[in-house]
Amino acid sequence: MPKKTTPDHPLVPAAPVNVLQPATTDAELQRLMEVIYLRYSYDFRDYSGASQKRRVLYALAQMGCPSIPELQSRLLHDPRVFQQVLQYLTIPVSEMFRDPAFFLALRQQVIPHLRTYPSLKVWVAGCSTGEEVYSLAILLREENLLERSLIYATDINPASLDKARQGIFPLNSIRGFTANYQKSGGKRAFADYYTAAYDAAIFDKSLAGNVVFADHSLATDSVFSETQLVLCRNVLIYFTKKLQDRAFGLFHDSLGHRGFLGLGSKESIDFSSYATRFEPLVRAERIFRKRPELA
Repeated sequence: MPKKTTPDHPLVPAAPVNVLQPATTDAELQRLMEVIYLRYSYDFRDYSGASQKRRVLYALAQMGCPSIPELQSRLLHDPRVFQQVLQYLTIPVSEMFRDPAFFLALRQQVIPHLRTYPSLKVWVAGCSTGEEVYSLAILLREENLLERSLIYATDINPASLDKARQGIFPLNSIRGFTANYQKSGGKRAFADYYTAAYDAAIFDKSLAGNVVFADHSLATDSVFSETQLVLCRNVLIYFTKKLQDRAFGLFHDSLGHRGFLGLGSKESIDFSSYATRFEPLVRAERIFRKRPELA
């Protein structure tokens, strides 16, 4: 089965200043992505060129590889090299309750509608290492909806999914997570949801009791049907318009009647092929609602 396409990732750090970056061409990058697709079925061919180049240059520097053709040769002959490269192509950085105003709007504007359903299906696309999934689970628990919810949490990177399943985050991140939680309208002490152990915060396993973590690509895979809410935040900014349109098509087809779509703060559906099929619910926080189907 074809594998996957990535999520919630920030700009890759610049290569160390003492590393001489090799000259790269668009043709070399395109060939590399084609090789990755043909050899490993991971499709990065419609990712933003500038972001893609940054990530590949960073991989070359960190792996001590002199050129893209050399990296391509290594990839063809050693699957372990691909697993290394995958971590650079999908560098996962996120935080819990990222953009607190989004989660506050979700709580105030979307949850009242979700309460009207006897059961809920939610898709978190590009879940990375799980921060957003646990944020959503906490919000749903506080609104007495978690027990009747099924959450699909998907990502292209198996290593990220493994971390998400564990629900363990660095303890030094908790102060920022707590501040975000409070700003997002949290109703309890954030410490109620985790146990501190050494340098880690281990989150309550019951939060993930209704979560299905799955390998899924927005570039090659299909939909999760009849969901009421789809979150895909800070993923689409790394896609070309063609791939963005494919993703919006998946979200539209996945959502049931009048379902909700949440995007990242720099993302919008307005100039896509699906712009007329959604209406803004909270435009400032990039929350949209599926329009009724025409008869």
